[in-house]
Amino acid sequence: MSVQASSDRAGAASRATASEMKLEVVVLPVADVDRAKSFYENLGWRLDADFATGEDFRVVQFTPPGSQASIIFGTGITSAEPGSIDALQLTVSDIDAARDELVGHGVDVSEVFHDAGGVFHHAGTEARVAGPAADHADYGSFASFSDTEGNGWMLQEIRTRLAGRITGATFGTASELEQALGRAAAAHGEHEARTGEADAEWPVWYARYMVAEQTGEELPQ
Repeated sequence: MSVQASSDRAGAASRATASEMKLEVVVLPVADVDRAKSFYENLGWRLDADFATGEDFRVVQFTPPGSQASIIFGTGITSAEPGSIDALQLTVSDIDAARDELVGHGVDVSEVFHDAGGVFHHAGTEARVAGPAADHADYGSFASFSDTEGNGWMLQEIRTRLAGRITGATFGTASELEQALGRAAAAHGEHEARTGEADAEWPVWYARYMVAEQTGEELPQ
């Protein structure tokens, strides 16, 4: 097989329309299924399933609020060492509020931190700097915690995603929608102040602003 032939096929593949591949489930290895179930129930995550076909097979599934992907754990579903998963990331729009909520559920959560290099790319803690990223820059602020089995989680604050990361606005909770509406309202007030007149088409402006904010496109002025 020639390099040129391989390159030609790669180019053809890149030009083809990619099939949608949506992350659906992440498998967590746990030592105590009931203990893990209690932990995630306490967080308020949605319990989607808990079924067994015998002593050697049991599946428990939870979905975090606003997430399209779920976690599963149980008996007989993975050979991975219990507690061996690390740095699974949960995106939040307000990391301080999310951290406070976890603490309120009795979870031991680290203080909010950012990475010395500007983005999180270290597996360890040596590059962590206390406090959020400057101006709470998107993708820059983190907090970490673990479940009862030792599996590690990371909160990451993202308000506006980089362009091209998503194709439409999605709001996982009423609180996220409320916050987005508040930001749109404030920006629209500045828009009306600049034009000097009331905007009868404000619902259209709000919609454009909220979609552009999430997709990373240029915000309406």
